[in-house]
Amino acid sequence: MSAEAGELLGIDPIELRFPFELNKQISCTLQLTNKTDKQVAFKVKTTSPKKYCVRPNNGIVAPRSTADVVVTMQAQREAPPDMQCKDKFLVQSAIVAKEIMPKEVTGDMFTKESGNVVDEVKLKVVYITPSTQSEGFEDGSLGSLSYQEPFALISKLMEEKNSAVELNNKLRQELDLLRRDISRQHGGYSLVLVLVVAIMGILLGLLMKR
Repeated sequence: MSAEAGELLGIDPIELRFPFELNKQISCTLQLTNKTDKQVAFKVKTTSPKKYCVRPNNGIVAPRSTADVVVTMQAQREAPPDMQCKDKFLVQSAIVAKEIMPKEVTGDMFTKESGNVVDEVKLKVVYITPSTQSEGFEDGSLGSLSYQEPFALISKLMEEKNSAVELNNKLRQELDLLRRDISRQHGGYSLVLVLVVAIMGILLGLLMKR
């Protein structure tokens, strides 16, 4: 029975997708939705129990509510051929009495002999390549970006700042000299000198804003 055809529990997503990386534990979450007005017990099985940790691997989903199941793949030392995984998961569900507690859920509840309404949904496992590798990066590093570009940018900005400070100091000195020359004159301010002082002041103001 497919995930779409599940009568008791809706399962999202319909397949377990792991962003595969060597020597790293990876988890994904299944959301189980009770589509009935009854209490539904569930149990999660896998074809590779030593490879995966399922928490919780069984429990109760209240009527018209949801429950999350976290599936963790243990760190793998090697990747499968062509990144194809043959592992499978089976989500069993059964309508149980409302008095049943999560700790009372047993495997016998999901057999034909139990007399319960039982549903089973099979899920496949898919390994996906991490986004960093798909963008051309290797081994989790930033490749050609590394750390050189940020430092080069910082160095360039520092050089521009130092140049601006040096020019600013020179303009201040020249402006002070012009003001002293003007103050020594007895016949009033020269129009040319006034204009020069005004232009120098504008340039100084622009530099201070940088």
